Amino acid sequence: MEVEDRAQLCFPQFPNTSCRKPLSPWPQTVTIMLYSISLITVTLNLLIIISISHFRQLHTPTNILLLSLAVSDFLVGLVLMPLVVLRQTFCWFLGDLVCAMYTIFSGIITSASIGDMVLISVDRYVAICDPLHYTTKVTVNRVKLCVCLCWLYSVSYNFLFLKDDLTQPGRYNSCYGECALLVDYVLAAVDVVLSFIVPVILIIALYLRIFAVAVSQARAMRSHITAVTLQLSETPKAKKSELKAARTLGVLVVVFLMCFCPFYSVSLAGDSLVNTPSLSYVLFLFYCNSCLNPVIYALFYPWFRKAVKLIVTLQILQPGSCETTML
Repeated sequence: MEVEDRAQLCFPQFPNTSCRKPLSPWPQTVTIMLYSISLITVTLNLLIIISISHFRQLHTPTNILLLSLAVSDFLVGLVLMPLVVLRQTFCWFLGDLVCAMYTIFSGIITSASIGDMVLISVDRYVAICDPLHYTTKVTVNRVKLCVCLCWLYSVSYNFLFLKDDLTQPGRYNSCYGECALLVDYVLAAVDVVLSFIVPVILIIALYLRIFAVAVSQARAMRSHITAVTLQLSETPKAKKSELKAARTLGVLVVVFLMCFCPFYSVSLAGDSLVNTPSLSYVLFLFYCNSCLNPVIYALFYPWFRKAVKLIVTLQILQPGSCETTML
């Protein structure tokens, strides 16, 4: 009987301090599927990164923001998805420091993704609501600076918020073989407000304004209203292009909210739900947003489908392929 009990321990050589092997919240087939989703996420987002980085015509302000989002999604699939499955289904053999780094890294990537969504909403707001000044206000260099500031803020905020996890790794572990996460409820509530609720309110407000302006522009085009101002003398084709981009990125934002809201709702429920199966499911739904984003690009962006074809057939290795017409 004692031998059987030892077999259930993560570290049988330390029977008094070792954790017992965790019971997976998912069947084995689901675990394999989750690892497959992780691989798909890495592959699809890598295609986005290569496409926008390689083809010069795709170096637009909006695509720079999509590139930043693809980088964070790529890191989710490469690092966070495998580790969350490992943490829920196996003993934690990677040590307390890696556990602390996983927690902080998760926060950095999440904050950067939310920041990218805010920047994408601002980009569409300026493009639809102030089209005359879009090219002067929103330049590639300014967008690159905003992306760098977004990532810098994400790193600084999460190191400040979770610095104790680095200075005292494993302080919440009750036994060896565990990667425990325990966040003070007050701090967690403040974090949810600052890193989710405020950005989401801003995103929704911007898109409501975009929707209102888009509806008025559509009515104006249908009625063939003409005006002497340069703003209303834009070609219908240009307006249609911007409106289509706004709709596509609107789908991106809606999917983002559908995946992120359940996780933050559970987070606000308190410590009782931390490290439970319910959190495991919403956490992976949270990460699955990183897999859905490239699928949205494939459905709505012809340039992405064309770029994937050129990448898969290795035509991007040919001299001068970066000058290929993509739009």
